[in-house]
Amino acid sequence: MKYNAFTIIYKYLRYLYKGSNGKGHGVHSPFVYDFIREVLNKNVNGEWLNEIEKYRSKLLTNTTEITFTDLGAGSIEGVNKSKQIAQIAKTALKPKKYSKLLYQIVAYYKPSSVLEMGTSLGITTCYLAKGAPAVTVTTMEGASAVANEALKVFNHLGFQNIEMVEGNFDNNLVAYLNSISSLGLVYIDGNHRYSPTIKYFNLLLEKSNTDTIFIFDDIHWSSEMEKAWTEIKLDNRVSLTIDLFQLGIVFLRKENKEKENFIIRF
Repeated sequence: MKYNAFTIIYKYLRYLYKGSNGKGHGVHSPFVYDFIREVLNKNVNGEWLNEIEKYRSKLLTNTTEITFTDLGAGSIEGVNKSKQIAQIAKTALKPKKYSKLLYQIVAYYKPSSVLEMGTSLGITTCYLAKGAPAVTVTTMEGASAVANEALKVFNHLGFQNIEMVEGNFDNNLVAYLNSISSLGLVYIDGNHRYSPTIKYFNLLLEKSNTDTIFIFDDIHWSSEMEKAWTEIKLDNRVSLTIDLFQLGIVFLRKENKEKENFIIRF
C-alpha cells in the first residue's frame, strides 16, 4: 500500500538531510562525480522538448474518459476502471525534471537497447526515444486503452523508434528477453510491489552485463518498494546505486572494487 502524504513528506525530508550535495561537492567517486556534473546537472532544452511538454499539457486537460484494467500496485487484477485521461496524467506522468533526466541518462551513456516497463501515456517514453535515436525503445504497457493513448502521443510527435508491447509484464518480459542477447538500459515504472519488482530484476539480470543500467521508479512509494530497493542494493551483482528519492539508479560496473550506495539531492 502506498505511503500517506505525511509519511512521504517525512521520508523526503530525511532524504534531503542524508543526501550528498547535488552539485558534486564532497563526492569522492569519480564516476558519480561525473554523473552529477554531466547528467544530473546538464541543461536540457530544445524545440523537441517544448513539443513534448505541449502534449503533456494537452493530456492534463483531456477530459475524455477511458476504461482500462489496472495491473499495477494498489489494484485488484481483472477489475476495470474508468478515468479521464487528465486524471491518469496527473497521477502517472513523471515531472518534467525527471523526464529530462531520463533523456540525459540515455543520451550520455548511449545504451545498446532501451526497455521501459510501464508506458502510461508515453511522455517519458518520448524522452527516452529522443535520447536514444539510434536504437528502438521497447515500452510495455499492461492496459490496452492506455497503450492506445500513448500510441497517439508517439504518432503526433513523430517518433519512429518506439515499439509498443501491450499486455501483462509476466508474459511479455520473458518473450522480450528471449529475443535479445543483452540489455542496455531498463526503466521500471510499473507494478510497484515487492515480489514483482524483485522477480523482474532477477529475470532482467540474466541478460545484463557490466554496462547495463537499471532505473527504478518510486523507490520510496511504499514499504514494499523500499524493501525491494534495499534488497537490490544488497545484491552482490550490483556495484553502485544512486538514490534520487523518486528514482533509484543501479549500475553493475566491475570497476567498483567495493559496493557503493549514494543518496544525492536532486
